[in-house]
Amino acid sequence: MVEKVITLENVSLIDFLGVENKNIKEVASAFPQSKIISRGNEIRIKGTTPEIIKINDIMNALLEHYHKYGKITEDNVQTYLKVDDELVVQEGMDDTLIYGTKGFKIKPKTANQKLLVESAMQNDLVFAIGPAGTGKTYISVALAVRALKNKEVKKIIITRPAVEAGENLGFLPGDLKEKIDPYLRPIYDALDDMVPAEKLRYYQENRIIEIAPLAYMRGRTLHNAFILLDEAQNTTTMQIKMFLTRMGPHSKVIVTGDKSQIDLPKRQQSGLVDALHILKDIKGIGFVTLDATDVVRHKLVKDIINAYDISDAAK
Repeated sequence: MVEKVITLENVSLIDFLGVENKNIKEVASAFPQSKIISRGNEIRIKGTTPEIIKINDIMNALLEHYHKYGKITEDNVQTYLKVDDELVVQEGMDDTLIYGTKGFKIKPKTANQKLLVESAMQNDLVFAIGPAGTGKTYISVALAVRALKNKEVKKIIITRPAVEAGENLGFLPGDLKEKIDPYLRPIYDALDDMVPAEKLRYYQENRIIEIAPLAYMRGRTLHNAFILLDEAQNTTTMQIKMFLTRMGPHSKVIVTGDKSQIDLPKRQQSGLVDALHILKDIKGIGFVTLDATDVVRHKLVKDIINAYDISDAAK
């Protein structure tokens, strides 16, 4: 048997290992052929080389998660174990989608984010549904940028409905672009992470990357393009039908939305909810659901989502 020692540095042992080392015991139970022992700030792993490599990858992922969010829970452990068990990429391959503008890797970090990537590879139309902070838009933009860089498509088109999030903003000054840009800001933020500023400007000036409100899609046929509809829960049934029927040859479409954050008037049915029901049996369309376990924002966001889910269920 081979042995590997992992030394935990700058780590609160109780927050990382869990009460009575419960997190490490959870990992150990998934690998019964190996021994994982925690003593002080050292974790000793004994087993075959292939299993040690898997365990080491999981431990590194958990350490990365800890340094970002300050704590490891049993749910986190189960998520990373699930990624390893079900969705590990083929040996020798990296699941990095692209490298960001500052050199960091942009890749799926949770099991359901990996499902989204795989579904986009297998289907030309994918619906990605989940609450805020689950990375559905960010991963979708990364997939679009990768497709453009790999010359799989000739352009990227990103759109979202211009619906105010429960606020009446009143008159907005400026030209049309200045009026709609606030609604599209999250898209710009994602692209800023992935495409150098000068190149992004070139892409936009030459309409290789288009970011526009949904109303601009009417009457177009979008071919050889990667098309993303964000915040689709705020579309009407006619709007989402109009959008989906723009899809031309050699195009990929990802529709993202959060059914818990519909900002339409109370009597207006969400087009996303309708589409999920109407299209559920069509082959070639992928459906991926993300949940609170996929949240990659501040560690409190997951708890906030869960609290609201419990409250909504009680109502």
